[in-house]
Amino acid sequence: MRIKSKRLTARSNNYIIKKGRSIATSWVYVILISAFLVSCGSKKAAIATATESNLSAKQIIRNHYRNDADFETLRGRIKIDYADDHTSQGFSVSMRMKKDEAIWLSATLSVVKVLITPDRVSFYNKLDNTYFDGDYALLNKLLGTEVNYTMVQNLLLGQSILDLKDQRFDASVSSDYYQLTPNRQQELYKLLFLLEPRNFKMAVQQLSQPEKGRILNIAYESYQQVEGIVVPDKISLEAQDGTVLTKIDLEYRSLEFNERLSFPYNIPNGFTPIELDR
Repeated sequence: MRIKSKRLTARSNNYIIKKGRSIATSWVYVILISAFLVSCGSKKAAIATATESNLSAKQIIRNHYRNDADFETLRGRIKIDYADDHTSQGFSVSMRMKKDEAIWLSATLSVVKVLITPDRVSFYNKLDNTYFDGDYALLNKLLGTEVNYTMVQNLLLGQSILDLKDQRFDASVSSDYYQLTPNRQQELYKLLFLLEPRNFKMAVQQLSQPEKGRILNIAYESYQQVEGIVVPDKISLEAQDGTVLTKIDLEYRSLEFNERLSFPYNIPNGFTPIELDR
């Protein structure tokens, strides 16, 4: 995917502008990468000391959803390393999340801001005065598949980006992880999930289209417990589309839960809309 502006500027080769664009682009990828080949009260944590080979797929899935992080708001910073065939960038952003309602991100000095809600995806870049603002119907049209807010939020929190209750799975143990594979794989794409034995959070989410040479691998390298809440520490995303490889590494820092937060976001006047083009 590339971002194409309706207005070409003389500053288009400027490094700072490219960096600003890569910040926005990386978050568009975080939104879209999880869906580029997909068509489809208080919780008590369940903890296992080791992988139990006799757990059924239903028990594993039940424990996975039981261990969904229970909080109202989240604030922290995310270190991002982004690389594709043309560029490699590293930067940090501030993140705020109101569970099931909003994900807000801001780069240094608010030069790039992103706001994701259940209804819309929006971001703007002050370095070249451009913005994107659209609903999921537009993104779905661009992708030719379905993506929504819940998928993005789940990806960031170590939950399955797909609803595991929508189909039947076979359970097994692989390298000390619980492994879930569909009882009957889809013709168009293949699924594989590995879950941590201690907290039933995702260790790996893998979706592939072998015939098209496309594979998405989301690996949760480690988890952390903050204020009694288990959340990812490091996430590594790799998307292979033929010969094109995109990598995004996310590392969470300075997380705080359940504080009163605001989500300031206004697209500045005079900014030019951009188009997302695959």
